Amino acid sequence: MLSRLCLHTITTKPWPIETASDAYARAGVAGISVWRDALDGRSIPETGRRIREAGLTIVSYVRGGFFPATVATARARAIDENRRIIDEAAALGAPHVVLVCGATPGQSLDESRRQIRAGIEAVLPHARERGVKLAIEPLHPMYADTRSAIVTLSQANDLVEAVADDYLGVAVDVYHLWWDPALSVEIARCGDRILAFHVCDWRSPTRDLLNDRGLMGEGCIPIRAIRGQVEAAGFDGLIEVEIFSTEYWSMDQQVFLDRIVDAYTRHV
Repeated sequence: MLSRLCLHTITTKPWPIETASDAYARAGVAGISVWRDALDGRSIPETGRRIREAGLTIVSYVRGGFFPATVATARARAIDENRRIIDEAAALGAPHVVLVCGATPGQSLDESRRQIRAGIEAVLPHARERGVKLAIEPLHPMYADTRSAIVTLSQANDLVEAVADDYLGVAVDVYHLWWDPALSVEIARCGDRILAFHVCDWRSPTRDLLNDRGLMGEGCIPIRAIRGQVEAAGFDGLIEVEIFSTEYWSMDQQVFLDRIVDAYTRHV
């Protein structure tokens, strides 16, 4: 039942990565997606080795992107930073980097999208050299001001098709995409380009636009239906639980982990 369950380290944010990986493994979780801040002050290769020895699969490295800027020097710094992130993913043993592509209020969304494409094209040769794929994650439109000018799966698919590189794909996150009336069509359009599938739930009413995601089954997202669509498109990878929640971060994380496993079993 848990053979495809993966947790993001951000989900149990209060735990250091060593505690998280050991606890995930004891709970029967199959995989871990590592957020970059979880590696602060650590040897990346050694942390990757430790995770694998615990019996976990490293599913993804989070996150790269944030390519747009109003000045060229800042865009160049972002490209250099993404090359470093790709190097870190390779050292960790992660197969892909999730891209939160970025936006800036100082310019149009169209210009930000052009800069996102240029940034991705600039780092793709390095990604290929390092054996690390890039997954564009479209975000909910409420984040279009500073986090991502890519807000629909259609836009992500358009970009992937325009760049046409087999090291570039998409991450489908139900929290960001569940509302889209074209979602089922766009998921089918993805085909084998789906590199990641993220789940949580949208609370109604939501109390915070960033840090109030719900456990699966607590909200209004048709998670099982979307899972069926991504699997029909060909996705057969691990299913990643990614929850940002001030409420859940404040509770005993082992209790929270037990609730995650139960919610995944019943609602995913």
